[in-house]
Amino acid sequence: MTDQTLFQPYTLGSVTLANRVVMAPLTRNRAGKGFVPTDLTVQYYAQRASAGLLISEATQISQQGQGYQDTPGIYTQAQVEAWRKVTDAVHAKGGVIYLQLWHVGRISHVDLQAGGVAPVAPSPIRAQAKTFVNNGFADVSEPRALELGEIPGIIDDFRQAAANAIAAGFDGVEIHAANGYLLDQFAKDGANTRTDAYGGSVENRARLILEVTQAVAAEIGAERTGIRLSPASPANGISASDPQSQFDFIVERLDALGIVYIHVVEGATGGPRDVAPFDYEKLRRSFSNTYIANNGYDQALATRRIAEGKADLVAFGRPFIANPDLVGRFRHGTPLAALNPATLYGGGAEGYTDYPAANG
Repeated sequence: MTDQTLFQPYTLGSVTLANRVVMAPLTRNRAGKGFVPTDLTVQYYAQRASAGLLISEATQISQQGQGYQDTPGIYTQAQVEAWRKVTDAVHAKGGVIYLQLWHVGRISHVDLQAGGVAPVAPSPIRAQAKTFVNNGFADVSEPRALELGEIPGIIDDFRQAAANAIAAGFDGVEIHAANGYLLDQFAKDGANTRTDAYGGSVENRARLILEVTQAVAAEIGAERTGIRLSPASPANGISASDPQSQFDFIVERLDALGIVYIHVVEGATGGPRDVAPFDYEKLRRSFSNTYIANNGYDQALATRRIAEGKADLVAFGRPFIANPDLVGRFRHGTPLAALNPATLYGGGAEGYTDYPAANG
């Protein structure tokens, strides 16, 4: 008999999740004109609504925040209205869905920026990373450092995007502070060489993450605010000399803000879990609310970690692409389908909404 640990309901803030399985954010590069979700997007998320919690693909809070071709936004009325169709479809199937709020910082390209200007970053350090632009992969562009006076505008963009997400019917938001994007760039000294209030010390490098989180929680409620962190991941060319002290401090302060969850990428994003020494259990102990574990989990490891109290929920990414009924397959011991890597990014229904459920 299949262990039922993963299939128990769970209370997240003011909502009850049907199970402990989370669909992780997955960039698919299929937004329509105006960076709006399409009817295919509605179908895609509705197909996966059996997850206890769905977290949307990363969604830019402004045009400046965009780093990849054909990714959706949450800063125009048309985008809000299009996302409302997605949330309505997920709720009609009994699902719960959060929107992931995204500013990529230096992981962008001049061809995606208004007027072809340079992307922004904490410091003018070009990442050793690629982006998807003009229907192919290209090196990211050289960034410019944000001026001190621009930072309040970034914080307000996150706040307004959170308000827009709630207006679009989302149950909450996840602040993307992971994987080498803007907030992670500020936190890690490999990308942040500032000498002002947002650089240098652990406290200063944590400042933007905490100010954004405080603004979002004040706007929509801490019980609807989560955050994604990747303390040890080298994703998108990011590095840190002191990840344990940096993220111990960040998580302690996030706990004081009372937000509903931290979603932690354990190890290298999409890669080895043991890429660098890091005590994730210390983060778990430091945070009073929900801990979502992510990276390299299969059903057995997820079940064990929850049973041991080392996670409350577990997020699965790529398995959800080819298995819209992933929860059902886990429950019934059905083998998982393999995804087609050629259809991950861009395109239409193929490799997006045409993966069948095991039982049709």
